[in-house]
Amino acid sequence: MQVIYNFNIGIGWASSGVEYAQAYRANIFRRLGLKAKFVFTDMFPTENIEHMTEAIGFSDDEIIWLYTWFTDTGISPVTFKLDDLMKTVTRSVRSIVRDNKRVRIDFGDGDFYTAYLVNEDSDRVHRVEIVSDNKLIRKDYYTYCRVYSEYYAPLDKKAHMYQRRFFNKDGSVAYEELNDDENVMYKFPDKVLYSKEELIGYLVKGLDLSSDDLVIIDRATGIGQAVLRNHGDSKVAVVIHADHFSEGATDDTYIRWNNFYEYEFSQNRHIDFYVTATNVQKDLLADQFKKYKDVSPKIVTIPVGSVDELKYPLGERRRHSLITASRLASEKHVDWVVQAVIKAHKVIPDITLDIYGKGKEEERLLKIISEHEAQDYIKLKGHCDLKEIYQTYDAYISGSTSEGFGLSVLEAIAGGLPVIGFDVRYGNQTFISNGNNGYLIPWKESIESGEAVDGLSDRLIELFSRESIDTFHEASYEIAKKYLTTEVEKKWKEVIEQTI
Repeated sequence: MQVIYNFNIGIGWASSGVEYAQAYRANIFRRLGLKAKFVFTDMFPTENIEHMTEAIGFSDDEIIWLYTWFTDTGISPVTFKLDDLMKTVTRSVRSIVRDNKRVRIDFGDGDFYTAYLVNEDSDRVHRVEIVSDNKLIRKDYYTYCRVYSEYYAPLDKKAHMYQRRFFNKDGSVAYEELNDDENVMYKFPDKVLYSKEELIGYLVKGLDLSSDDLVIIDRATGIGQAVLRNHGDSKVAVVIHADHFSEGATDDTYIRWNNFYEYEFSQNRHIDFYVTATNVQKDLLADQFKKYKDVSPKIVTIPVGSVDELKYPLGERRRHSLITASRLASEKHVDWVVQAVIKAHKVIPDITLDIYGKGKEEERLLKIISEHEAQDYIKLKGHCDLKEIYQTYDAYISGSTSEGFGLSVLEAIAGGLPVIGFDVRYGNQTFISNGNNGYLIPWKESIESGEAVDGLSDRLIELFSRESIDTFHEASYEIAKKYLTTEVEKKWKEVIEQTI
């Protein structure tokens, strides 16, 4: 085998389970000695992609970014400094004022630069906004050199971006992107492409894929067609990261596929194999393919995450301490968890909850905590590596109502934690053995928030009212053993050898 190319759209500081699953897979492939690349196709105007990919565990040489693929600039952290920027300034400077991560270089008469630094303690410059006559005319983006520039003109009293130029290391223009509202075209020295989809197809074709290569599609929206049209003789796999259909819109004669997977399912004859994270989903998907499409594509079960080892506490676990970890997004229902702990606190007065993660719901959660004066026992801890933290807690709780796998739940049981969560496909049903290592709370689509909170709170009280939960700790460890990295390595090795 030559290379495994993994295709995704975006990545962020509050990454989803898809990106974490890719990071786990990268580690598996490294251990197997397989060369892998991870392709991202989103534009990242406010961040350097390297800072986000490095933070989640990728190495720079594993990353392909659509927009720099056609240049000779590599994936790199930002090393371009404020001093480097000042060397490019040829005008007389009136003043330089720094405000946290921003530095304003003023030339007077409405002309100035605003440099955006990597962080408040840094002098490394990620981008520079150039203003003339109080109108934005350009933005320059840097890593170790200028990577690309955006050009602006006034339109409807706003700054309108009409062009991007992407540069080589020597400052020459590699290609241009021209924008006209929703219409976009890419101008290369030898050709013109008339959509982003064509640009993605150009990248895929440029990979010069052979029958020894494997393409894995993690997200297909906006890229799936371009990949399948240009993958050549390479083999293609699709990873299913979420529930793949809408149960409410499905009957005996029609199935409503999840729109994120509908295209890949319709092209099943071009897919060498599909990957589900659990056997429950594999069996269900296989039955549905046969029933609704009369086809039987290859489907394999490979966990999207793994643990290198089981984690045991060095001392005593903090009694009645709870942890939950996820993006702070509405579908994770961390608000239900908070309210459940507030309610359980009346019965278990020493109960505590630490919430790990970042997201849009953070402000709302803080408000709920404040309104109930729960700051002493419920805390938001932000984003951090939890591999050495889970085992210090007594139990894990989840309010999520949809998990394709549940990486944080896996890491929790690998730390021996009992888990409380809803009886929903697929992660909770995989990792929670009801009454043995936690509790599955009955679930229905029409559940009211009060009923959900009561269910979580009741199970918390039941768990922490037990004389001992040591048997629950041991049961979680037993379940986690099936998901050790060595076991997942065997699954990937087997399917790759069968395919290539």
